[in-house]
Amino acid sequence: MTPADLSLTVLHAVRRAVGDGALRMEAPLPERVKVERPRPGGRGDYATSAALQLAGVAGLPARRVAEVLRDRLAGAPGIEAVEITGPGFLNFTLRGDSHAQLIARVRERGDRYGHGSALAGQILQYHHRREVRAAVVTQAVARLQTVQGALVRVGCDAVDPAWAALGVRVDAEGAPPTPLPEAVRPLPVTYDVYALGRDAARWALLRPAAHDRALEARDVLPQTEANGLFTVRYAHARARALLRNAAQLGVTAAYEEDVDAGRLLTALGDHPAVLEAAARHRASDRVARHLEATADAFLGFQHTVLPLGDEKPSAAHRSRLALAEAAGTVLAGGLALLGISAPDYL
Repeated sequence: MTPADLSLTVLHAVRRAVGDGALRMEAPLPERVKVERPRPGGRGDYATSAALQLAGVAGLPARRVAEVLRDRLAGAPGIEAVEITGPGFLNFTLRGDSHAQLIARVRERGDRYGHGSALAGQILQYHHRREVRAAVVTQAVARLQTVQGALVRVGCDAVDPAWAALGVRVDAEGAPPTPLPEAVRPLPVTYDVYALGRDAARWALLRPAAHDRALEARDVLPQTEANGLFTVRYAHARARALLRNAAQLGVTAAYEEDVDAGRLLTALGDHPAVLEAAARHRASDRVARHLEATADAFLGFQHTVLPLGDEKPSAAHRSRLALAEAAGTVLAGGLALLGISAPDYL
């Protein structure tokens, strides 16, 4: 179960509570319910403040709203336990089999895992100035919104031919007949970013938030763990190497038993919500930061995947291999959305 799945489950519980009269709303039901990692003092895998948000319109204390929702969420598919903490936070512990469902979904969707329909039906038009970072960031935002279902068109007063080296494409050139908004207005880059090469240049422009300065060569070229781009691509290459090595050992990927890799499983489960938030907030840097967190979690886990020495392959190894494969898929898919390659060998 992903955060997006859990959000829908909570929303359905709210609707059932209203439908059977347990909650009376003086305002329209929310279209979305935010689910996130528990805050200090929280428990389980995820939490939501939905009960606190609904308390006012329901005319009930937040804890009472939380109790109503807990009764309708307990035993839902993928949920092991629901607890109430603080003034009315709902905390969820997921079932182990939900991890199997998560891995199956990643493997089924491939590099399209996390793509959704949150912006379906929206038609968005942007216009940016003739500046390389504006061009790259706007294109990345457009791609993120497109995979969430939006129709996006990007224009610029005048296209710089050099942008082609960074894979930038503009739908329309010239001043629009009516003013169009900018998707985002990042700080311009102040050095020759083209000298970095396409992948490093795009990471240098997209990894910082738009209001921060672009990264420089010393941040994106060294092959060390201090370089987020290298870490993400190295983690992907390691995942692919594990699959090659496993094939030589006759080990196949199959998530047959739960794996003790909470950070990595959480990162994979959070991926759809991160992509949706990045699209809504026009913030490609959120994707880059999430890929770094996923890579760090994977690199802390990857040494346990294959049998060591005389150890015989087991269900545990097959399950860890399936998790490693899913991690590589998410890393490659995320890099592709940023227009960055994910080589199998580094």
